[in-house]
Amino acid sequence: MPTAHVLDSTIAYREAGAGPVPMVFLHGNPTSSYLWRNVLPITARAGRCLAPDLIGMGESGKPDLDHTVADHARYLDAWFDALALDQVVLIGHDWGGALAFDWAASNPGRVRGVAFTETILAPLSSGDLPPGARGLFESMRTPGVGEDMVLERNSFIEENLPRTVATGLSEHDLDVYRQPYPTPRSRAPLLAWARSLPLDGRPAEVVDRVTAYGRWLATSPEVPKLLLSFEPGPGTMTGPAAVEWCAATVSGLEIDRHGVAGHHTPEDQPDAIGESLVAWATRHDLLTP
Repeated sequence: MPTAHVLDSTIAYREAGAGPVPMVFLHGNPTSSYLWRNVLPITARAGRCLAPDLIGMGESGKPDLDHTVADHARYLDAWFDALALDQVVLIGHDWGGALAFDWAASNPGRVRGVAFTETILAPLSSGDLPPGARGLFESMRTPGVGEDMVLERNSFIEENLPRTVATGLSEHDLDVYRQPYPTPRSRAPLLAWARSLPLDGRPAEVVDRVTAYGRWLATSPEVPKLLLSFEPGPGTMTGPAAVEWCAATVSGLEIDRHGVAGHHTPEDQPDAIGESLVAWATRHDLLTP
C-alpha cells in the first residue's frame, strides 16, 4: 500500500481506478481500509478510488495520541491536503461516516456527494441502543473495565467484529484485522473510539461535532447523499426508525435498500454497495468535473 507523510506520521491507503474526481472510502472501528477490498474493484470501474487507514489503525502510523475524534479529523484533513484532493465524493461506514460528514461540513465547497452506511447520524441516548449494545458500551466506558475488555482481551477484534458480520469472517480476514493490534498499547485507538460515541451528552466535544454536521446534513440539498440501507442483521445500527429519521431530516437524500447485513455492511454486501454507488454517482454525474 502507498503511504503519505502526514503531520508527524504516515497514512497508508489503497488506490484503484482512475479519473478526475476521487471517491474516498472511510472505515470505522475496529477495521481498516481492508473493509472496502471487495467494493473498490466495482467502483474503480467508474473512477478513482482511495481508501485510507485512519491514523493509529491498519498500516498507518502509530503516533502517541489520545485518539480523539478531533485527532482523527486533523490527520484525515492533512491527508486530503497531502494528496491534493478536491471535489471529492465521500463514502463512510461507522466512524468513517461520521468523519465524512464532519469533513463535508467543514469543507462544503470541496464535496460533490456523500454516501453512508451504518454510521453515527446524531447524538444518542442510552435508550436509543438495543439492550445488548447498551450494556457493552456502558462497560467499555467504565474505567478499568473497558481497558480489560478492549486493551487486554482485544474483545473488539476477537468478539465484537465477528459477531457483527452476518456472513461471518474467514480466519484470514480476521488475521488481517488483528495484525495492527498485537499489544494492549496498540489497541488504544479501538477503546478511544468506543468511548467517543456521543451518548447521553458525553463526550461533550463529540456531541458538539455531531450536532454541527447534523445541521449541514439537513441544510445542504445541493450535495447529493445516499443512504445504503439493509435488512437488519447482527449489530445493525441503522434500523427502520433511523432510516425514517434520515428520510425526514437529511437533505438531498436517496435511499437504496438491500438484503440482510450486519453492522459491517461492506463485509456482507460488497457487490450491492459497489453497484449502488456507481449507479448513484452516474445519475448525479458526480465523477465528471
